[in-house]
Amino acid sequence: MTIEPEAPLPDVLPPDAWGGWTDDKLLDLRINQLGVTIDQSALKDRIGALQTELDARALGAFVPHFWLSAEWFSPDGIPGVAIPFYLAHPRLERLERAQMLEVEGGTPEWCMKILRHEAGHAIDNAYKLRQRRRRQQLFGPSYMQYPNYYTPKPYSKSFVLHLDSWYAQSHPDEDFAETFAVWLNPGSDWRTRYVDWPALKKLEYMDALMGELAGRPMIVTARRKIEPLSKLRKTLRAHYERKRRHYGVEHPHFYDRDLRRLFSDKPEYGGNIKAARFIARVRKDVRRMVSEWTGEYQYTIDQVLESMLKRANATNLRLKRSEESTKSDFLVMLTVQTMNYLHSGRHRVAL
Repeated sequence: MTIEPEAPLPDVLPPDAWGGWTDDKLLDLRINQLGVTIDQSALKDRIGALQTELDARALGAFVPHFWLSAEWFSPDGIPGVAIPFYLAHPRLERLERAQMLEVEGGTPEWCMKILRHEAGHAIDNAYKLRQRRRRQQLFGPSYMQYPNYYTPKPYSKSFVLHLDSWYAQSHPDEDFAETFAVWLNPGSDWRTRYVDWPALKKLEYMDALMGELAGRPMIVTARRKIEPLSKLRKTLRAHYERKRRHYGVEHPHFYDRDLRRLFSDKPEYGGNIKAARFIARVRKDVRRMVSEWTGEYQYTIDQVLESMLKRANATNLRLKRSEESTKSDFLVMLTVQTMNYLHSGRHRVAL
């Protein structure tokens, strides 16, 4: 009996073809085979909402272009925005969540926050604003190299708060984009929110600058698309392997001292639930809560939890108090460890 070789997959598959596949099968599909588009997704309405906000600010002449790629970004010199492919279809969002534990931009509110931020980069490019001296004085020079990591200062009032992880502090261009996003947001009430902050000076400059640009055509009108979906030949499996490496913990800590404050290996607690089992039980809930409080990626926090779980299991630790009170203390401990990670200089900039 001869076995016929499987026919090669076509270059592009419509979502109906792979929508019912298992994760494992879907991971072997190349990204450029995903037949998804912005126009056939919820992204179309969200981009329309962004343009409505721009029009309301008399910036209707600024019309950024959008395309699907692997990640969120706005390339230097191009007045456009790349949007991650997983937001173009619910099945891909589910895969993203399974691989990374969350979907960046996965809710309408979160997506709009990122779109406003990326529009800040795009308008910077469209009108060559980074060349302006006052812009450089207030935000810093754009030529500064992006760091691999940055150490945020959570209590600084010199930067606006928009995206998580105090992202405005990572680079002058991010500071500009974050300030634009706060200014653009119709619900931000920035004059009141930042009334006693040094960051107010940046917002007032942004307000005057955008007033100057009102009705003016874009200087840069190139519609180039960097790394569009059609050019991404790596498989979804390879994509997520790289992404998990990027957001993982490079140098896992050992948390014995903190774990022994909360749990114990003394014989008197031998009948209590094992700490490792408890951590596994609350893992998903505390991961989400600490991510919301600190702005750190759930995947990174999960790596910390995995390290804690392994150490708790290896040392045979058990609960000393009720699960309810232990969970509250564990949340505090995990939050402190996450903040230490942020302040250690190992916090990753989301590029």
